[in-house]
Amino acid sequence: MSTARIGVEALNVHAGVAKISARALFDARGLDPDRFDNLMMDERSVQLPWEDPVTGAVNAAKPLVDALSDDDRDSIELLVTSSESGLDYSKSLASHVHRHLGLSRQCRYMEVKQACYGATGALQLAAGYLRSGLRPGAKALIIATDVNPMDEYAKYAEPTTGHGAVALLVGDSPGILALTPGAYGLNSFEVMDTARPAPDYDLYNPDLSLLAYLECLSDSFRAYTANVPGTDFADSFDHVVMHTPFGGMVRAAHRKLMREFAPRAPKAIAEDFERRVAPSLRYGRVVGNLCSGAIWLALASLIDHQSAERAEGARLGMYSYGSGCASEFFGATVAPGAKATLGKARIAERLALRRELTFAEYEQMLPVTRRILVPKAHRDVDDSLQETFLAPFRDHGKQLVLAGVENYIRRYEWR
Repeated sequence: MSTARIGVEALNVHAGVAKISARALFDARGLDPDRFDNLMMDERSVQLPWEDPVTGAVNAAKPLVDALSDDDRDSIELLVTSSESGLDYSKSLASHVHRHLGLSRQCRYMEVKQACYGATGALQLAAGYLRSGLRPGAKALIIATDVNPMDEYAKYAEPTTGHGAVALLVGDSPGILALTPGAYGLNSFEVMDTARPAPDYDLYNPDLSLLAYLECLSDSFRAYTANVPGTDFADSFDHVVMHTPFGGMVRAAHRKLMREFAPRAPKAIAEDFERRVAPSLRYGRVVGNLCSGAIWLALASLIDHQSAERAEGARLGMYSYGSGCASEFFGATVAPGAKATLGKARIAERLALRRELTFAEYEQMLPVTRRILVPKAHRDVDDSLQETFLAPFRDHGKQLVLAGVENYIRRYEWR
């Protein structure tokens, strides 16, 4: 079996152009204030009427594609979009993304779905394909993209829900993250912790989802130790990066693994969390849950918020979970030069440019954005406020926006 070095060559995050204070949203909904601190949220990205899963995916991936030479761009022969926010039962999001990125026609593309695990599953399958060596120099582009226009019926999930996309360029010259061949543990079974039976209707059982997440964490890590003998949770990983619905969930998950596999006094467990896990949660605190992009947002946060000395070469234990449910605990190593490579994306700078909405503005837009995935023969898009939101991002290039729907066909424009 080939052991070619395969991993993430480049990574970019697009988390929209608007945000709202998590505290303002929490208070306006009349939620229990004693539960706020456990969320570990400061603000979250908000979808606007001209944004959908296609615009998010393209805007996340375009800087990565534009930075490539013509030959390297044409070497992308696999494009996979991962989304819970599909636009069609037959035609994939990837077809639109492929067009607007100007990728080669010599490219496989498709859309995958498994809640918040989809992008990780696609990455691992792409890595296996690339590692085969059948097409030396080939690359894959994996994009996690979702819109999550939850409203007051979502209760405590609403202040934690994000919006946006994460793009991963995958190949044999990892500039961000090198995957460790064979270092993984899987755990999957059917459970109805969440589901989306209609484009604008979510079923969510928070208690069941919490239990499934934690059960899968323990069992996938146990499977990992069977595949990688000698693994010690406390000593084998310099940092731990997890799927992040919200920071408090990750803190509980870390505490559970420490108690089960590396028992320590409560103070030592808390110190371990701050050292090995907390840096990965910084972006999540201001973006929210990006579904299958959440673990990759956490990876970006870890690299951007650590010194190059502490981040590069770090051994990572990574946990990906998707409701329904599928999970994987896998090993990887941060690549040399990763901090500088990721720094080119200027993620923190672009997050700071998002315009903050008042709760009144948020509520006014929410009914429109909630319907964005619902099929409609004709749809006009109100772009009267568009320039206000897009202008701060001009130094970062134009963005793709949804311009309207005609005969069920979505029309996109660069603005």
